[in-house]
Amino acid sequence: MATTANTGPHAGGSTPPKTSTDTRKVAVATLIGTTVEWYDFFIYATAAGLVFSELFFKPAGSEFATLVTFASVGLSFLFRPLGAFLAGHYGDKIGRKAMLVLTLLLMGGATTLIGVLPTHATAGLWAPILLVLLRIIQGISAGGEWGGAVLMSVEHAPRNKRGLFGSFPQLGVPLGMLLASGVTALMTGVISPGDAFLEWGWRVPFLLSIVLIVVGFLVRMSVSESPVFEEIAEKKKQTQMPIVELMKNHWKLVVLAALVFAGNSAAGYMTTGGFILNYSTNPDGPVALDRTDVLLAVSGSAALWFAFTLVSGFMADRIGRKKTYLIGFACLALTVFPLFWLINTGDIWILFLGMALFTVGLGLTYGPQAAWYSEIFPASIRFSGVSVSYALGAIIGGAFAPTIASALVKATGSTTAVSAYLLVMIVLAATATMMLRDRPGIDLSIRNQAEQEVGATIFDKRRGVSTDDAVSASASASAGTRV
Repeated sequence: MATTANTGPHAGGSTPPKTSTDTRKVAVATLIGTTVEWYDFFIYATAAGLVFSELFFKPAGSEFATLVTFASVGLSFLFRPLGAFLAGHYGDKIGRKAMLVLTLLLMGGATTLIGVLPTHATAGLWAPILLVLLRIIQGISAGGEWGGAVLMSVEHAPRNKRGLFGSFPQLGVPLGMLLASGVTALMTGVISPGDAFLEWGWRVPFLLSIVLIVVGFLVRMSVSESPVFEEIAEKKKQTQMPIVELMKNHWKLVVLAALVFAGNSAAGYMTTGGFILNYSTNPDGPVALDRTDVLLAVSGSAALWFAFTLVSGFMADRIGRKKTYLIGFACLALTVFPLFWLINTGDIWILFLGMALFTVGLGLTYGPQAAWYSEIFPASIRFSGVSVSYALGAIIGGAFAPTIASALVKATGSTTAVSAYLLVMIVLAATATMMLRDRPGIDLSIRNQAEQEVGATIFDKRRGVSTDDAVSASASASAGTRV
């Protein structure tokens, strides 16, 4: 790959923020915003694992109600590509910031409304229908939000610290899960234990979202637009149909990037999708642990997931995105079977140990994603590229992972098949990882579109020429002519 002749921490990148304070402000803003978004998203999965089968899907029967409930968790993933397509299209045309604010309001509004929904006992069939519709809105929002958040963070970052700054929006996922499980544990264990949680306590975490919306909105409105997009707008380089161009010229790259995320997504949604919570607290199941204890264990594992995601940001800048990913997938592969062996002991501390070991691989295969995705897609279609790849990876890996896991346990009577399923997804993702190239430090600006267009996979041997290289070559040729 060609590299620009520029040097310095911001060289070869877009126009840098005015100060390092601006860079940190953007990083913190993306962290807060994604935390709010994922709190909203995980509150649904947490409630689904605990009470939704009883409150909204009970007429389906106890076993089938659980499958339908987890299917409603996964259904939102099918609408993530719609959110990714819409946000990607307008994010590449009118800017990253506008899409971030819009998706935040959309997600928060849907979450708050779930908190006031009538249950099946009072509204009949309308209750699950409205619940699913609001979950679909959450899916559309989640599909559009991630791309804008990571691009704001990475495109503002110094070239030699993209891995670290790109990990900040990624940290919003474990923080959102920590917040969601922590608030729910407070409700089940202190404020509304027992039947009170089923009657009204489950609503409180959803209603709290309105407070988080206000905080997230104010923070996101306070940051400046991505310098890369500002340059695109200034030079009037917006692509008229970014999605069409993406799928026409870079569909293979989209598929590989989606498969990379699918491995992390399938593994992560064992926890974030509510399966482990439901499996370990089911009073008729083989583990039957206290729900508050398990929620606290989930909160603890989320804190460790946060730590390893942050560590992976440093690692990605030191040893590369690709090596960090492969180390992470190796860790996941080594822990998928021990995870459920430890959970099945029925001891809450051993369950926590299993989840803690699992978070090492989860963090290492999530933190570098923002920087790597941003570096493999061209500037003019970057929002569309990262958003669509992420959304498709979420469908392939996480959409119905809890539903598949529940069905496998029901069919086989054990969790061994679940571990085998996860191992297959991890191997598939690791294979896709090896087919992508590491491009740390590549110039992300629209000036370098020619270099960005080629060489992102190991199969593409073409060499792009950056604008700076072309100018240097032209100057040299002119000098030679004069001589």
